[in-house]
Amino acid sequence: MPIRINSKMPVFQRLEEENIFVMPEHRAATQDIRELQIAILNIMPNKEDTELQLLRLLSNTALQVRVTFLRLDSHTYKNTPEEYLRQFYKPFSEVRERRFDGLIITGAPVENLPFTDVDYWDELTAIMDWSATHVTSTVHICWAAQAGLYYHYGIEKHPLPKKLSGIYRHTTLYVDEPVTRGFNDRFFAPHSRYTGVDKEDIMANPDLTLLVDSDNAGVYLIQDKKARRLFICGHPEYSRMTLDAEYRRDLKKGINPELPVHYYRDDDPEKGPVFQWKAHAYLLFSNWLNYCVYQVTPYRLDKIGEDVNP
Repeated sequence: MPIRINSKMPVFQRLEEENIFVMPEHRAATQDIRELQIAILNIMPNKEDTELQLLRLLSNTALQVRVTFLRLDSHTYKNTPEEYLRQFYKPFSEVRERRFDGLIITGAPVENLPFTDVDYWDELTAIMDWSATHVTSTVHICWAAQAGLYYHYGIEKHPLPKKLSGIYRHTTLYVDEPVTRGFNDRFFAPHSRYTGVDKEDIMANPDLTLLVDSDNAGVYLIQDKKARRLFICGHPEYSRMTLDAEYRRDLKKGINPELPVHYYRDDDPEKGPVFQWKAHAYLLFSNWLNYCVYQVTPYRLDKIGEDVNP
């Protein structure tokens, strides 16, 4: 079923070229259907790449999804033209009275900073508070997962000895949970980060369930007891070439990065990467949309949050 976005967005044509059903506003207006309202707070530097990655994943269900991209009021975006943001993104201040079936908060390249030193920390925590009463289920990705675990549960992040970058094998600990339904016992997923959280801290919290873990990459998928908050500590949304772009970027900066683990064919960047996490990524987001959002969200948007205990 279709993704409904502004047809003037550059990613609209890219999605059509990939045979992903995207619906322009004029066609959507003729349909009598309760579409899911999904907000995406995109704080990654390269907006278009992240838009494309997430829209691909949200398109793979029988549900019609209308996506609203959000921007922070308190942050100055250095990598995205202001005109682009004005045309395709809504400031949080404009939507704070609205309700959404789902919210996705992306990662951000600020993990080496203390949370409270991030210039938009106060607004981000206000959004996380708002989501408790205005959103049915929220996905936090990578740095946002660490930020959410810290803000909601007091779980600290810690620096890693070196950057964790590559494709790592994971173990599904609970195959009968809705969000992990259909997962293989073992599967691969990407990571790209300098910090992490301790498994012991997750396991010690009675309000959290660790669903997926990795011997080498650490905790990966965590949810609260009602699946209203989902924390993904990696980057399943990454496309085939994302880690390659990051690796070559760091080479140009003189950082001298190590090769992403289990990513390039024969560990040779000239042979290109092996795309071995795509099926898992689609299933994860399909399960979230179906079981954590569609199956439990009220038909009337104004009823979202009425029975919620923040």
